Amino acid sequence: MNTNKNDLLVILPLIFLLALGLIMVTSSSIYVADDMKSNPFYFAERQFIFMAIGLIALLFFLVIPSEFLYKSDWIFLLVSILFLVALFIPEVGTRVNGSLRWIKMGPINIQPSEICKFSLILYISGYSVRRMTEIDSLRSFLKPLFLLFVISCLILIQPDLGSVAIICLLVVGILFYAGISFSQLILLMLLICIVGYLGITSSAYRMARVLAFTDPFAVEVVRDAGWQLSNSLISIGQGGWLGVGLGNSFQKSFFLPEAHTDFIFAILVEELGIIGGLMLIFIFIIMFVGLISISFDSFKKKRYFQSYTVFGIFLLISIQVIFNISVNIGLLPTKGLTLPFISYGGTSIIIMLALIGIVLRINNENKIL
Repeated sequence: MNTNKNDLLVILPLIFLLALGLIMVTSSSIYVADDMKSNPFYFAERQFIFMAIGLIALLFFLVIPSEFLYKSDWIFLLVSILFLVALFIPEVGTRVNGSLRWIKMGPINIQPSEICKFSLILYISGYSVRRMTEIDSLRSFLKPLFLLFVISCLILIQPDLGSVAIICLLVVGILFYAGISFSQLILLMLLICIVGYLGITSSAYRMARVLAFTDPFAVEVVRDAGWQLSNSLISIGQGGWLGVGLGNSFQKSFFLPEAHTDFIFAILVEELGIIGGLMLIFIFIIMFVGLISISFDSFKKKRYFQSYTVFGIFLLISIQVIFNISVNIGLLPTKGLTLPFISYGGTSIIIMLALIGIVLRINNENKIL
């Protein structure tokens, strides 16, 4: 297998991110793991296993021809929808912190919404190719929107507004890249904003988080809805430019909830400083450049499904990175979203590595054309 620039732009950042992610999960979870499981390395050991499974998934998709994915995209979508429906079957779905988002299969909790992101990238990319000549027509425009509506409803019932927002942006982004008109894009964005507004205002809990976001240190919210954001900002503030040192975070000592998952970036900045946070962002940017290059290269070779798929993968990773970091630094209201390749989480890391396997496969195919 010949190596080119695009390979390096994806593989080298991936190795760095996986190594850093395992280190930060170990550091950020050591106290909570010891308290919950009497094993300070409980979450680190599981993350290592998840990474190993994810790398197997990466290798699996590395040998699967992209044309097979194109022909079977509907199967992936059907499986993901069945998983979403299975959540609501008694004794199948697992409720955690009031949300019904996981299916327990042995030692692993599967999150169907993460699988749905994977399958939607493939299906919408395939649909865009099959309807390429009429993608901007009303009929072809409405079909994926109906599908998006059904999936969004299934996820909102869980409830999980954050995943719905990402999935909507993902689908709209791929459709726009595939050729829908600018007016259709504006209409879709308006619809997403309206759904988001209704989703927030219809829930007292979400409204409390939005209000807390405006002033997380206010007396009336700092010990309730503003607790996570206020402690995240304290964590980042304590880190300064150079950080307090790896393993020396104070906020991970039961002050900052979800320190090893949703708010791992705050712990990273506290321990490695603002410079460490900026270096992480720079590594992500390098990966994004590689993904965009592979997508454009596929487009030039008229491999449109491959181009749309890689672009969708770029969108998914970049949206989650932007959302997660923005939440951690207080630019967006608190919402549970993992930082790709860094946060603890089985389904997330496995799906992300599987997607990278698809990217590398497509890039390898591009080399011989």
